[in-house]
Parts: sequence; structure tokens; C-alpha cells
Amino acid sequence: MTRAWMLPVLLMVCGSLVGGILVADGSLGAGVALLLVFVVLAGLYSPWVFPRPIGAQEARRRSAVDGRPIVYWRPGCVYCMRLRFRLGLDARRLHWVDIWRDPAGAAAVRDANDGDETVPTVVVAGRPHVNPGPEWVREQLPR
Repeated sequence: MTRAWMLPVLLMVCGSLVGGILVADGSLGAGVALLLVFVVLAGLYSPWVFPRPIGAQEARRRSAVDGRPIVYWRPGCVYCMRLRFRLGLDARRLHWVDIWRDPAGAAAVRDANDGDETVPTVVVAGRPHVNPGPEWVREQLPR
């Protein structure tokens, strides 16, 4: 859990320090603008951007019942964020597994990627697909 929050906290601390220095030097507008940029970046890299993750075993169980794909991801991954944002509201229809929170999820990704933790890895009907396009993932959703 703490590893997922390291980058967002670091961005907030850096933004606060640099913004504070600019404000202290008399550049109020630049300091506030820079702080806002860092706050937005911290929010984008935080685990809050993604739907609530579940464990790998629970995701496999749910996927077997409803046929929805499983997305293995990790916070801070730009490809995962791209997939999440491009899917829009459809992202809520997928089962998201955070490999930093779930060792079984990390093991599943390593098994699918010859030992590498390459994300996003999307599993559809038991077959892994590494970094697929958002349009393809949307097509895999049951109607």
C-alpha cells in the first residue's frame, strides 16, 4: 500500500517546496500555478484514479461468472492510466487488480510475461494480452 502512494506524496512535497519558494520570492501566481500542476499530477498518479482494485483470486472468480476481462495494473504506470482514461465509464465494467497490493496478481502477470511485471496485462477468457489498445478492450466487454 505505501509503495502506491510514494510518487503522489513525493509530487506533493516537491510541489509544495518549489511553490513555497516561488511565493516567498514574490511570484505568487507562478507559485500557486506550479503547486496546482503538482497537485493534479499527484492525483493522476494516485490509486484513486482507478476503480477499486480487488484480489486476483476474486477477479478470476468474478470473471468466470460474468465474463468481464481482468486488468492487472500498478499505480504510476502511464500505459495503465492511458487505458483507464480511454475506456472512460467502461473501465468500471472491468475487474482491476493492483499488482502492488496483491502478490497473487503480480505472480499472474509474471507468469503471463516470462517473468516480467509488464502492465497493463488484460486477461480475457483466460488468455493474457499485454498492453492492448483501449478499443480492443472495449470490444471484449460482454454486452
